[in-house]
Order: sequence, then C-alpha cells, then structure tokens
Amino acid sequence: MITVREEINMKYQKMIAPIVITALLVLFLMVYLTMITVVPIPIVVKVLFGIIILALIGVSFFVLAERLKEIRSGEEDDLSKY
Repeated sequence: MITVREEINMKYQKMIAPIVITALLVLFLMVYLTMITVVPIPIVVKVLFGIIILALIGVSFFVLAERLKEIRSGEEDDLSKY
C-alpha cells in the first residue's frame, strides 16, 4: 500500500524531468540569442530572430506550467483528452 508521503515523492520525481529539459532548452536558446547579437548581420534580422527566440522561450515556460499542472492533478495520460 502506497502512503501519502510516497505518492507526493512520486509526483515530485515526475516533475524533475520536465523542469530539467525546459531549463536546458531555455539555456540553449539564451546562448543562441546571445550569439545572434554578436554575429554581424542586419539589425532587422537580429530583431526578428530575437523575437522568435523569445517567443519559443515563452512557449516553453507555458508548456512546462501545463505539464506540471497535469502532474499535480494526477492526469498522466494526455491521450485521454482525445
């Protein structure tokens, strides 16, 4: 029989992977954004790429928040929605 404490620990363990993956993705995108500012390309292209990268970072955080909400609510199977 699983105790409440073990169940809470299992939920936190399931949260680790999405957080780590999102952190790595955001770190990669931030490095990419920094590199774009150094490369000698027209400012319009820099701004366009910067907006795209910032949008990807925002979407990554949104998806992370949704995934953590699913884990907290106990809904593990995303396919059950469809």
